[in-house]
Amino acid sequence: MSSDTLAQAPTAPEIPGPPAVPRIVPQRRYGQWTAVVVVLALLGLAATSVVRNRAFRWDVVAEYFTTGSVLRGLWLTLWLTAVVMVLGFALGTLLAAFRLSANPVLRAVGWGYVWLFRSIPILVQLLLWFNIGALYPTLLGVRTVDLLSPVAVAVVGLTLHEAAYAAEVVRGGILSVDRGQIEAAQALGLSRWRRWWRIVLPQAMRSIVPPAGNMLIGTLKGTSIVSVIAVNDLLFSAQLIYHRTYQVIPLLMVATLWYAVVTTVLGIGQVYVEKYYARGTGGTR
Repeated sequence: MSSDTLAQAPTAPEIPGPPAVPRIVPQRRYGQWTAVVVVLALLGLAATSVVRNRAFRWDVVAEYFTTGSVLRGLWLTLWLTAVVMVLGFALGTLLAAFRLSANPVLRAVGWGYVWLFRSIPILVQLLLWFNIGALYPTLLGVRTVDLLSPVAVAVVGLTLHEAAYAAEVVRGGILSVDRGQIEAAQALGLSRWRRWWRIVLPQAMRSIVPPAGNMLIGTLKGTSIVSVIAVNDLLFSAQLIYHRTYQVIPLLMVATLWYAVVTTVLGIGQVYVEKYYARGTGGTR
């Protein structure tokens, strides 16, 4: 076979290989890393200032952190928070039922209550209740001053204030339940009580728990305002000590740390309660 014949012979077609994989280049986030460095630097400076500033007197903080008077004030704060939350949500649930009622009079009463007590600052409410004796010297045949102690005034004032917000939380939770589920329960012949207990309430709690948890923490911190009417809570206990020792900043830090500890515990508990009521919804975190 000549060389010309070999040159004219057809060549085998080339088989294409796999396509080249494009090289993925990660996006450079210089702005984010710069922000992280700046934030960490500022946090480090703040922490160093707090630790090294002698005015905080951490030795005094440690000395008074678990003293009897501070712990008694802490106990009264916790007790007051629990009582106000229970009574506030009990009254708030009743007011929410009023606002959802078909009776226009009950709806008007519920709306008026919420409007009134959300309009008046809590400090003004406490001072009004503390001086209620100027309006009504006697109640039920007893002197008002003897009937309403500072602690009783704190319970009444905080409860009435809390109920206005609890009513809106409960009402919003009930309205979040699909109306079709209630109608389906009616079609199955469930009684009104079983519909509310088995159908409405478990679903409403998913919407009620988060704001209720925030209200609990807010109430805990808000109880500090009762110190203006001489209720011996955590803040007032710290004030009594620093009025005697003139260690203002250390005693305020004692109260601050206790508030931080309790709110942290309540926040952790809120997470687990939210997970419990979010079962089966994909809303757990």
